[in-house]
Amino acid sequence: MAYYNDVARRSDLVERILGTVARVFEAAAERRAKQRIFRSTFTELNALSNRELADLGLHRSELKRVAWESANDLTA
Repeated sequence: MAYYNDVARRSDLVERILGTVARVFEAAAERRAKQRIFRSTFTELNALSNRELADLGLHRSELKRVAWESANDLTA
């Protein structure tokens, strides 16, 4: 009678756990970087006068959207 016993080596398990932990930290770092970009963009745009925003073709109600797009721009 033949049988198959699949036991993961301890080093394989440790590598998978460390890989998962590394991905969690990478994702957190990416979110933090996006938050910094959003906050700085929003702060800079919010400091502009309504006239300056109009010159850029923006209204004050659009600032969060523009800052979000800036932070989440995939081409950057």
